[in-house]
Amino acid sequence: MILIDYIVLIVYFLVLTGIGIYCMRSVKKQEDFFLGSRSFGKLVQTFAAFGAGTGANDPVVLGRTTYTSGLSGIWSVLMWLFVTPFYWIFGVWYRRMRHLTLGDWFVERYESRSLGAAYTIFGLMFYSVYLAVAFSAVGKVCVPLIGYTHVDLPFFADPVKIESLLVPVIGLIVVVYGALGGLRAAYFTDLIQGIFIIFLSLMLIPFGLKELVEKFGDPTTQSFLEGFRLMHEQVPDAYFNIIDSPRGGEFPLHYIAAITLLNMIGIVVQPHFIATGGGSAKSEDAARVGLVVGNFLKRLCTVGWALTGLIILALMADKISIAQDPDRAWGIAALEILGPLKMGLVGLMLACLLAALMSSADCYMLVTSGLVVRNLYVGYVRPDASEKECLWVARCFSFLLISLAVIFSLSQLNVFDQLKLAWEIPIVFAAPFWLGLFWRRANTRAAWGTIAFSVSFFFILPILIPFVAPNLRMSETFTKTNEIITTTLLRPAAPSDVAKRKAAIQAWELANEEAETEEAKQKLGPKPIPLEQGVVFRDAYSTGGKSIYWKKGVKTPEGESPPRTEISRVVSPDNTKEELKEKYTGPLMGQGIFNFELLLYDLVGIDLTQLENSTLETMRLPPRLIMPFVVMILLSLVTRRNSREALDRYYVKMKTPTEPEPEKDKEELNKSYNDPDRFNEKRLFPQWTGLEFSKPKVNDVVGFIVCFFGTFAIIGLAIWVASIGS
Repeated sequence: MILIDYIVLIVYFLVLTGIGIYCMRSVKKQEDFFLGSRSFGKLVQTFAAFGAGTGANDPVVLGRTTYTSGLSGIWSVLMWLFVTPFYWIFGVWYRRMRHLTLGDWFVERYESRSLGAAYTIFGLMFYSVYLAVAFSAVGKVCVPLIGYTHVDLPFFADPVKIESLLVPVIGLIVVVYGALGGLRAAYFTDLIQGIFIIFLSLMLIPFGLKELVEKFGDPTTQSFLEGFRLMHEQVPDAYFNIIDSPRGGEFPLHYIAAITLLNMIGIVVQPHFIATGGGSAKSEDAARVGLVVGNFLKRLCTVGWALTGLIILALMADKISIAQDPDRAWGIAALEILGPLKMGLVGLMLACLLAALMSSADCYMLVTSGLVVRNLYVGYVRPDASEKECLWVARCFSFLLISLAVIFSLSQLNVFDQLKLAWEIPIVFAAPFWLGLFWRRANTRAAWGTIAFSVSFFFILPILIPFVAPNLRMSETFTKTNEIITTTLLRPAAPSDVAKRKAAIQAWELANEEAETEEAKQKLGPKPIPLEQGVVFRDAYSTGGKSIYWKKGVKTPEGESPPRTEISRVVSPDNTKEELKEKYTGPLMGQGIFNFELLLYDLVGIDLTQLENSTLETMRLPPRLIMPFVVMILLSLVTRRNSREALDRYYVKMKTPTEPEPEKDKEELNKSYNDPDRFNEKRLFPQWTGLEFSKPKVNDVVGFIVCFFGTFAIIGLAIWVASIGS
């Protein structure tokens, strides 16, 4: 980065801080701070949903997966696509809740202050992890953009990593403008940052295509649009398939379906949905339109990120730094493509990435501070706390949350692993939320029992079991792995294959020089063999060898890689494909936590050793999705119901359409409270069933159908964009 890049970045930070100071004047009470007085229309709600749902980890993760898996890597970020139509329905729920936090919802629905406190603890843990994902991504991408990895600081004996300095600074800026101006400041900055994120999605494409023409074509006679054709010339055709990966199926259809279901069940219980999901909107229409359009806007940006990833693969497959760490692909590409222009574009790119982070962080920070104030501080410490005191506590806690996320990020810089963990945490509260929404029989005792079961079964027992029974790590039964399948394709080497192999050789040589022991050198394996363009080569990749029961896999007791035994070898009739199946042999030792839920499949006789890696990952999800609901239903049937009066008030409130004017909305609510049977004619099921589903209206059905076809339009757009120039 040069001076003009730093100027762009500083101006950006000053503008955000100024917005926070300006909005602070309108913050007088908790509703102002946590929900912006529920005053936002469709435009602001759109960019709020867009900003909160778009993190800096998204382009970074997609840059890596596209570089390694081609267009099919788009699913690493597009996993939420098929959840989007349901947002048309979800948006109304949060507006009708009329609460400041989702913790308040649990308190009201289950008549339990302690359940609201438990949900607050969940929110704190969830956002500490989820924000750490975004901070980790920024740390990965900023190093190549800034141009150096360490900086000398006073009072530090050794140079400090640049991400260890930058991540806390970013966190501090988020705290300053968010804690000062509350959700109003967060949403107004999201509007600005949303525009920056769109720039982020598009900026590298024209410059990258132009660079392709300059590197592989004739810039004097060809326009930058010729870059599409040159991209296809450089990259093998298999990298342009949206489902089948050229390196094995990382994202097969069954895995996409399972993750979609997991996300749909879990997203509704994420704390920020009380705001971006529609709770801060002026009206129900603004809630659902903002939520849907904002998320479709992100899907469109995802297509741009995927195209950028393919351009990076065509242009920079020979970069040793990307070969060493594909997470840095985006940052390296920005520096290489935009840096020579010396127009401040590198600083703008960094500002765009920070916008993607900060537009999520500010919302998450405010929502979590709201939970702490409403469901812990006021609930247990100071029930009579004044509005001013509550705002002071919220601002202090905002700093604490961001600090936790920064610490977690710097201690575990593995972006995709953190993201997968964040996907699964909401399972704990999902069943009590869903069943509480629509079933009168769901009650407090059942909710507590389900939460205890989910925490124990999915998070505590997997850690505890290996300590209680350490012999399990050496058990032949529990150290099984699936079969190792090595697929070898004979195909002509494309230019990107040659460049990638060159980078892999350089990375191997560098690692070999830095290896301090002979054992470390042996782990590198043999040195890769150079390729020549057009020459038929053996493109081999392996899947399998994945431990079924142990999170971190298996090893021999001495720590070496386990020996393999061949099971079968099949060669295609035309000799272009070979498939070798092997299995690990000898004594093995499990590592990490125990995948407890997979024991259920053994009990019913399913042989998990025959399944692929992605299928094993998929098999972990059904128990996590289904079992909490089964437990909740069974416990609800045998435990005491909640009070009739509280249930009547809750369900009639959720059926009462909201009014933009607070006084009129309060008037309609009082009518409903005085007549709990006011909307009985809207019931979809008889009253005796206890099911509280309402008949869908025309705009519910039409909106859902339009959104459903919109998801396939996004897929079609991605396929079309990738086919340009083919």
